Amino acid sequence: MTFASPLALLGLLLVPLAVAAYVISHRSRATVAERFASAAMLPNVIDVAPGWRRHVPIAILMLGLTTLLVGVARPHAMTTVKSENATVVLAVDTSRSMSADDVRPSRLAAATEAARRFVEKLPKKYRVGVVDFSNQAEVVAPATSNRTLVYRALSQLSPGGGTALGDGIVTAIDVGRSAPREHLAAGKPAEVPPVAVIVFSDGLQEGGEVSAAQAVARAQSTKIPVSGVLVGTPYGIVRVPRVGGFVQFIRVAADPLEMRQISKVTGGHFYVGPRTADLSPVYRELGSRLGRTKKRTELSFAFALGAIGFLAVGGSLSAVWLRRVP
Repeated sequence: MTFASPLALLGLLLVPLAVAAYVISHRSRATVAERFASAAMLPNVIDVAPGWRRHVPIAILMLGLTTLLVGVARPHAMTTVKSENATVVLAVDTSRSMSADDVRPSRLAAATEAARRFVEKLPKKYRVGVVDFSNQAEVVAPATSNRTLVYRALSQLSPGGGTALGDGIVTAIDVGRSAPREHLAAGKPAEVPPVAVIVFSDGLQEGGEVSAAQAVARAQSTKIPVSGVLVGTPYGIVRVPRVGGFVQFIRVAADPLEMRQISKVTGGHFYVGPRTADLSPVYRELGSRLGRTKKRTELSFAFALGAIGFLAVGGSLSAVWLRRVP
């Protein structure tokens, strides 16, 4: 234990002085009593002698005074507290196929709404990042505890291009690992806080520089679970305008195979349908991975409460047993 105001501990010298004053007062009280009555007459003057009860309230009051003086010195101690520095990165597929309306109002709108509901349930101290991927991956919100920034990033996503699934996962992992690290005790290296990646997509890898296999290898090496949420049905159709005012209808069936395998291999969870997906296992799993960290805590308030308790008990006992308050 350390003290922010150690000079205040000099006040503890008052405690032995107060004890000495009490002893002197007690002896002088006995001497005065002997002047007015002989020892044989004292039992007739006093019904019941307090005995040991006379000293208990004073001892408790002295303990309260000692606790109060220690609290004035502002004691600090290293305590172990649960760390809540975790990061969740949402990787949202913004390829052209996400404009299909087999999930109303569209696959992308349903995915962003599911992501928003998930963020609303996260503990406030968790950081959240947002990555979108189509032909390539882009960070639209870094890992932050600012929920307004996250919601704004989700609302501004728009579909177009291919499905660079591997790029999206790797970029999301990088965003998660870039979050501020935990500061541990002196001499120990800082640790990357727990990270989880959630991918909202409708299917297989289609383009991009990083393959799905490479993305899986990266997730395994960093021990970051990747959970997948399949968005869409086998009957999705997108409308592609062509020259001359023609519109081409292209079938874009949602395919769960690749995302299910990625989730299984990396230790994540796989869900079908953004509206029915219960993502609570993701933050429960994050909570189970949260560690504990050392924190310097001031104990002045605790000492003050203890002092008040001792003084209240001592005063109450004195009032009940001795019919006076010291």
